[in-house]
Amino acid sequence: MTRADHLTFLRRAIRRPDLLATPFVTGPRLARDIAKVIPRGSSSTVVELGAGTGAMSDPIRDRLAPDARHLAVEIDPDLVAHLRTSRPWLELVHGDALDFTTILDDAGIGTVDVVICSLPWALFPAAQRRALLRDISGRLAPDGAFSTITTWMALPGRVRDLRGALGDVFDEVVETATVWLNPPPARLFVCRRPLVPPSS
Repeated sequence: MTRADHLTFLRRAIRRPDLLATPFVTGPRLARDIAKVIPRGSSSTVVELGAGTGAMSDPIRDRLAPDARHLAVEIDPDLVAHLRTSRPWLELVHGDALDFTTILDDAGIGTVDVVICSLPWALFPAAQRRALLRDISGRLAPDGAFSTITTWMALPGRVRDLRGALGDVFDEVVETATVWLNPPPARLFVCRRPLVPPSS
């Protein structure tokens, strides 16, 4: 991550707090940890939701084989423009993660091996959150993985709601240890064995 990445994200967080729940870019350790759900050297299809300024895109790329597919989704137009300049190798979609199924269909992707997510779940109404998680679970391969960040800034009730929603669509939900040096401190939910029947 460069200084330009951090400044771009901070400017957008100040201007659009309705889209970005934190002014902080995901720290390097947490970004590396979330990417570890991808087997090293994998030829997987990976979808990244909430690409931001690329904090997670770099460690994801580091774990993928040259023939893998890495599709990143970002809703903010300024962050999309930044990514197109700073990471021209990234297969990038300017779109809303809530349109997950349509985005995958348009990209010609059926089953996904890994979904990595830094979406601000606290900003989603419960119905939208549950619908998106069902869509994600329904497109994951049976041995696929979904990993998402939750920060200590989130209200405990919202975290419990997210944990419950994850448990409805995944057979295994593991909460990792907190990365205290991440700004703000955060942990991951790592989910496997999707329960939603494939939709494609």
